[in-house]
Amino acid sequence: MNNTYDPDWENKNVLITGVCGTVGKELLRQVVARQPARVVGIDNNESEVFFLSQEYTDNPNVRLFIGDIRDKDKLIRKMRGIDIVLHAAALKHVILCEESPRDAIQSNIIGTQNIIDAAQLNNVERVLFTSSDKAVNPTNVMGTSKLMGERLMTAANALRHHDRDPVFASSRFGNVLGSRGSVIPLFKRQIASGGPVTLTSREMTRFIMTLEQAVSLVIQSVFFARGGEVFVTKMPVVRIEDLAQVMIEELAPKYGYDAQQIEINVIGPKSGEKLFEELMNEEETRRTVELQDFFVVLPAFKCIYEEIEYKYPNMTSTGIENPYNSSVEDSMPKEELREYLISNKLLEG
Repeated sequence: MNNTYDPDWENKNVLITGVCGTVGKELLRQVVARQPARVVGIDNNESEVFFLSQEYTDNPNVRLFIGDIRDKDKLIRKMRGIDIVLHAAALKHVILCEESPRDAIQSNIIGTQNIIDAAQLNNVERVLFTSSDKAVNPTNVMGTSKLMGERLMTAANALRHHDRDPVFASSRFGNVLGSRGSVIPLFKRQIASGGPVTLTSREMTRFIMTLEQAVSLVIQSVFFARGGEVFVTKMPVVRIEDLAQVMIEELAPKYGYDAQQIEINVIGPKSGEKLFEELMNEEETRRTVELQDFFVVLPAFKCIYEEIEYKYPNMTSTGIENPYNSSVEDSMPKEELREYLISNKLLEG
């Protein structure tokens, strides 16, 4: 594990929810590398908690527990003495949330409110909610629940009475390449089987980022937060058809196939699926400032009890004219995309 000691994290006690998920595991790895005093992780997947615990048996400062964000009492107990909460637990699959909306509400909305309540009761210093591009102009239950999570965090911050109350903020990012829900594992399986590779539309574009890069920026935003903001990670854009073609060209020979023989079938968008990805909508541009690596969407409503000065390091602009969506941003050229995939080892395994 690389040592990335950061004085901001020194002597901090950190709680990570959803610690066994794709983002949660990487949060744990990067936080531990910054050498905080203690890291507590909770997840409701018993087997994954056990196996992840085995990876950290030599680190007495890391403790992982079975826990669910629907259980407020458990959260209150686990947050005793905690300084920073990184809230990554959520139901994230669009179709499953659509078919089980009550569960999406219980985890993504009520669970987030439970995090807020527990943090306030324990005088936690900072709480960061990991959100999603699907919270922008949502078309489904999952996206709507993530948007409500953002709103709850901002509203909680508006009720801060004094410096001892937690600072609440959110971090919004798009597709994490190679994660369980991304298209890369799907395309790999389809190519390994000789095709065809399925594409919903030749016009589809997406923001992309590696897991390590996305989580690094999430961690960076923890101490940037003044309260109530949504940090929007700047990300490159790809055409999904270009991604499919590059992967076929690179992987087909490794699986014993001629790249020319693997077809791409256009199957049409799924219900509720957008052809482009939005990370910041038009309304939000009016209250957004730009940093080197982020856009920061400021709260629409001011804090009731205190005046917050929203100034940040590396601020480059205080006026944003255009929404941040993948249909209007320049797409990464195919050769640049190829190098990006290879250099980040996304075509391995």
